[in-house]
Amino acid sequence: MEKLLAIAPEVQSVDDLYTEDEQMKFILTYRALMRLHKKMCHYTEFSWEDLALSEQEFWDYSSKYQDLKDHINHKDQKEKISILQDIDFELELIRMDNINVSYIIQLLMKLKMQGKEEDKEKIEKQILNLLNTEVSLRSKRELIEKFMKVHLVGIKDIEDLSDEFQIFWNLEQKNAFIDLVNEENLSSDKTEKLIENYLFAERQPLTDEVLDLIEGQKPGLLQRKKLADRILQRIMDFVETFINGMAG
Repeated sequence: MEKLLAIAPEVQSVDDLYTEDEQMKFILTYRALMRLHKKMCHYTEFSWEDLALSEQEFWDYSSKYQDLKDHINHKDQKEKISILQDIDFELELIRMDNINVSYIIQLLMKLKMQGKEEDKEKIEKQILNLLNTEVSLRSKRELIEKFMKVHLVGIKDIEDLSDEFQIFWNLEQKNAFIDLVNEENLSSDKTEKLIENYLFAERQPLTDEVLDLIEGQKPGLLQRKKLADRILQRIMDFVETFINGMAG
């Protein structure tokens, strides 16, 4: 923890690590910290009060750590190859058990049931913390926050919350799919089939399979890989956001 604080004294300090060498030091140090936390947290003697970081700060740094991972994954193909691309971020170290959208819905129900403002704030903080730190929820954070801000207040009966969330999610998924196929000029039927096959076989589509989704003129040899990589990343992002982690 002392090494981490020497690199980034505060959570927001991570945003000021501009060079890849600085970012590399932070990534490797926080990864080592995650490994230690995974080993130590199971012992009854373990206490955050004995440490230089609070539990909240630890998870806040985790969010910045994952931000760096996301930034590397979505770097433009024109940018030079990053030395950070070969790092194993070992995100399984910060994956919690049984934390999925169904769990968040249960917390939202609990939030609606609270009468005291301080109790509501406590649960809302818990939800936002999970959205920022839990690996399987980060891609869904923006949409869940939108549901909380726009739709939650209008739900009168707690029993309706789950159904209302599903209606909201299905509409957002439909609109995102339409945007994807329109913006990339893809066949709607073929794209839907490719996603179904990917979910069934758990095998990432090949370049030719991705390019076959394109309607009209196919790209030339020089553009093939770059275009296929972009489309595939968008499809994987769609699956991660709207499908993975949705089961109860």
